Amino acid sequence: MRIALDAMGSDRAPAVEVEGAVGALLDLDAGASVVLVGDRDRIEAELARWPDAPRDRLEIVHASEVIEMHEAPATAIRRKRDSSIVVGVRLLQAGEVDAFISAGSTGAVMAASLVILRTLQGVDRPPVGARIPTSTGRCLALDVGANVDTKPHQLVQFAQLGSVYAEDMLGIDRPRIGLLNIGSEPEKGNEVVLEAHQLLAALPDINFVGNIEGRDIVTGKCDVLVADGFVGNVLLKFYESVAGLITSMLRREFAEQGVQMDFDRVFRSLDYTGVGGAPLLGVNGVVIICHGGSPPHAIRNAIGVAAQSVNRRMVEHMAARLSQAPAEEAQP
Repeated sequence: MRIALDAMGSDRAPAVEVEGAVGALLDLDAGASVVLVGDRDRIEAELARWPDAPRDRLEIVHASEVIEMHEAPATAIRRKRDSSIVVGVRLLQAGEVDAFISAGSTGAVMAASLVILRTLQGVDRPPVGARIPTSTGRCLALDVGANVDTKPHQLVQFAQLGSVYAEDMLGIDRPRIGLLNIGSEPEKGNEVVLEAHQLLAALPDINFVGNIEGRDIVTGKCDVLVADGFVGNVLLKFYESVAGLITSMLRREFAEQGVQMDFDRVFRSLDYTGVGGAPLLGVNGVVIICHGGSPPHAIRNAIGVAAQSVNRRMVEHMAARLSQAPAEEAQP
């Protein structure tokens, strides 16, 4: 297995990516390798800090350009064809690597994936999924930002993709699919959600459990939570920020009472970096998107997620599931 990593994507590139890659190789099978994509000289200089790194399993593919966060994604991938993102996605498209990971511009990764990899048949807008903590474990929420405006049939596609992900990556048999809404009743919500509810309820191949209110997310009432990218992104960023808030409040309260508690363990259960990255689902290849501020262990975990996705043939299973969907739902 060969996994390509955009070495120039994070806020502290390439130090974070190199350290994450070196750590990931300790977790992967001996035959697996990581391909670092980016400025060769800068990557080599960073690798020099890790003399014990298995260099026979670390390859560098030079890319002379970097897409900055402020650049318009569609324009950037056309103008910067030798950027680390474009070069990495092209390696995946050519079959030279098995997965691609980037902590760079999310928009650019999505644009390059759409243009170069294309979507699976039956998917017109691939969503980004993120694992969020609940009282019973973790729930996959999608979309968390890729598609701000969605149509009912696209929410159905998200549900189908999320169902396969939960089966393959979370080991859940017949995962429960929930639709994020303002009420649990089928007649609640706007026109898009109302129609999506009807479509999901009619699908025989997924375990749809109905509408999920915001207060029910944390109780683990579903394994996959479907929403449009606007609402999903707000939900995700709230989750990411509330971890630190809750931990600091508890730490202060218990300190005043003289009680000792392992707050780091509590924080780890809420910390997004423990998962590593968010998969871009519905494209022809394994693509993982990470935060620009990711620490090395988040990159390391993202590489592990990518390897697991490849080993479990997740993309193939998604393609097979979508091929069974009715034509009118798969092709808007």
